[in-house]
Amino acid sequence: MTTPQDKKDRRTHPKRGGETGAPGSAPETAAGAGQAAPADDVVAGPGAAPSAVELARATAERDQYLDHLQRLQAEFENYRKRVQRDNEALVLRAGEGVIESLLPVLDNMQRTLGAAEQHEEGQLIKGVELVSGQLRSVLESHGLDEVPAAPGLPFDPTVHEAVVAQESDEYDEGAITAVLEAGYLLHGRLLRPARVIVAR
Repeated sequence: MTTPQDKKDRRTHPKRGGETGAPGSAPETAAGAGQAAPADDVVAGPGAAPSAVELARATAERDQYLDHLQRLQAEFENYRKRVQRDNEALVLRAGEGVIESLLPVLDNMQRTLGAAEQHEEGQLIKGVELVSGQLRSVLESHGLDEVPAAPGLPFDPTVHEAVVAQESDEYDEGAITAVLEAGYLLHGRLLRPARVIVAR
């Protein structure tokens, strides 16, 4: 039998820890309040492996750069071949121009030789001199100049080749005493040195 004192004790004493109004209910724990987030919501850190999307994007960029590089390489190779063909054609055209300009000299030489059978020796020499002058004029028009070399001029090793050195009473030491073969410059550059004899 419940007395009024028992009811008072029940009202004044709180329920013990973990008890709830509903019988059989589990006590709430701190661990339940701090439950971890699902694995899908975890953000990858700086050291994490790249995702499939990132790998696909990097692969596409690599292929694009490689294709661009291959195109540039092919274009450069075509350009190199084109320049080489143009240079070869330029050399051929330059050679054709020189040969064409020498044809009149060849014609005059043949005329001179044909006339040699019917004219005296003096006229033949005159004809040869005329052809020689014409040939020199044609070569000069293509940039050919003769290296200055004559007896009495000082020897210049940059444009002269000393074949032999001889004692000379007429010329000072280091002077040219005779020219054995003329030298030539082509567009200001030495094409062939003059071969000379030098006094010592």
